[in-house]
Amino acid sequence: MTLPHAPASLLSADGQPLLGRYAGQTGHIDWDGLAPPYAHGALWRRLHHKRWHYVALCTERVFCGVAIVDLGWTSTAFAYAFDRNDGDMLANFSADGRLGRRGRVANHSGGASHFESPKGRIALEPSGAGIFTLSVACDYLEIDAEFGPPNAPLLLAVGAVAGGAVHSTQKSSGMPLSGEVRTWREEYDLAGGVASFDYSNGLLARNTAWRWASAHTLELGFNLQAGYFGANENALWLDGQVHALAPARFLYDAKDPLSTWHIFTEDDLLELHFTPEGARRDNRKNLVAASRFLQPVGTFTGWVRSTPDEPKRMVTQMMGVTEEHTSRW
Repeated sequence: MTLPHAPASLLSADGQPLLGRYAGQTGHIDWDGLAPPYAHGALWRRLHHKRWHYVALCTERVFCGVAIVDLGWTSTAFAYAFDRNDGDMLANFSADGRLGRRGRVANHSGGASHFESPKGRIALEPSGAGIFTLSVACDYLEIDAEFGPPNAPLLLAVGAVAGGAVHSTQKSSGMPLSGEVRTWREEYDLAGGVASFDYSNGLLARNTAWRWASAHTLELGFNLQAGYFGANENALWLDGQVHALAPARFLYDAKDPLSTWHIFTEDDLLELHFTPEGARRDNRKNLVAASRFLQPVGTFTGWVRSTPDEPKRMVTQMMGVTEEHTSRW
């Protein structure tokens, strides 16, 4: 299905969100002008406004995940490096913003996002023509990377969410990657690798849960989600185009999430088996918030296609992640 071009603004002149899936990048995202039934007071918006910027870096030897999250009332960030040869999680940084030093997530996917705390810092910045730089400095892990531009349009998805108001997300295709990852054990050259990003910005429910899968090469990629956002962000990148996908099914043993996952879409355009090699875990609980985060790292094998009458394109040991996440925020 060919997607329409992304609008410059996510709100119409009468304050209604432009719900749907689009190809390309939107502009500044500002929910203050929402009209009923999506409108809420300023305090409600402050508490329910969630934004995050996640970047994946992948080579034959190392996989890194980096994220900055703005929860509206506080912020958090993480960064990890996973050695693909021996299955070791070499670094696993996590910190919360406090004492006036916090994260700032851009108001659109082409902007700069930063996080700083006494434990470390992360900076994701555009450098022009669809290229980004990523810098991470924390205990046991340093990253200096450059990636972009993408060779296929971004996905823009905008949808209503139960218990919240409206949410938007921009997902990239695979992008050329260069730079270096330095850990306590060794250094990794990122040249020839692939990067991708997930930028999300919306007014979400107090309790939010999802399952997610994402993997990219420079020629092929996919993003799949089941949970609070329905099928809105399900997409396939193939032959330089982004294609919408139907709802996705995630079949796996929740008691043993490092066993094989079976993932497919209801439109018969994608069927994959995911074999985890390791995982990042982070479970938190305090008086006002809680989260359970599991992000297995591994490989996908199966097939994809952009229409039901096309031949299947085989996917063989394609590196990526799945995710199981529940939050009270």
